[in-house]
Amino acid sequence: MTSHTTPAGTAAGQRAARRRLIRELLLVAGLFTVYKSGRMLSTGRTGEAFRNAGWIWDAERALHLPGEGAVQGLLLHGDTLVRAANTYYAGVHFPATVLFLVWLYVRRPAHYLWARRVLVVLTGAALALHLAFPLAPPRMLGAAHLVDTGQVYGPSVYRAAPAADTMANQFAAMPSLHFGWALVVALGMIAATRSRTGDGRGGRFARLRPLWLLHPLATLVVVVGTANHYWLDVIVATVLLGAALLLVPRPSGTVLPAAASTGRTPAPAGAAAAAERPAVPAAGPAAGDPAAGGGAPPRAGAAPGPLLPPSRRADTAVGAGR
Repeated sequence: MTSHTTPAGTAAGQRAARRRLIRELLLVAGLFTVYKSGRMLSTGRTGEAFRNAGWIWDAERALHLPGEGAVQGLLLHGDTLVRAANTYYAGVHFPATVLFLVWLYVRRPAHYLWARRVLVVLTGAALALHLAFPLAPPRMLGAAHLVDTGQVYGPSVYRAAPAADTMANQFAAMPSLHFGWALVVALGMIAATRSRTGDGRGGRFARLRPLWLLHPLATLVVVVGTANHYWLDVIVATVLLGAALLLVPRPSGTVLPAAASTGRTPAPAGAAAAAERPAVPAAGPAAGDPAAGGGAPPRAGAAPGPLLPPSRRADTAVGAGR
């Protein structure tokens, strides 16, 4: 009868891993809840939000920034395109960030901690700005003459009347966390998928890493084209992310994938090369071993003599003894 038992160390490690996972889930969920609840504190400041919107609109014209209507005009060429933009705005932002964090937690733990801290700093700064500077989005600003694409074409994540929307604060346009989080996802994936071997080789898809930047680029077009954000909302989000990247230390170097899975420390490159080098067989008896016929060792500085077959070496030894 054979009994199967689990080593105590393995069981303890599994329990610790489960505790870490539960802790991270609660932490991320708690931070998101605090952010959503904090945003609602500025929902009643309608007059201030519209005054700030007029100020932002005039500031963009003074800075000669392109009009948001130019981007929206591209989306309004077809119903399919504008509905796809609305769907991207409503359905990609949060799920993409969650999948990004889950993948990092499983495959790149060091990068996960870095990305989580960057998101916390960025989101905290955004919450502070939402409370200090309530801002109505351009779709609500009459001077902008933009279409509320979510209400007209669907789908929309907001109610038609901001005062009746108990799930979202429509006066929290600056900064655009849609764009800020998308940029964190892109930069995080580029950093986490670079070569970890130190030999400069990033693998088969190393040259495709910049394609992750398509996510924030598409998000930029969507948030501006759907009239949910101003250009300055995107610019401020980028500045806040830059500050967060300066404050949060970069992830330390990681070990090779094989070493990470087995728990062994990888051997130095020189040792690995020596282990793979084939052994060279001995060409003959060692010099200085008369019993083996090797003769006397050569003198220091003497030129090596010609190699002779065994029979000739024996004749030479006999002649030398005469």
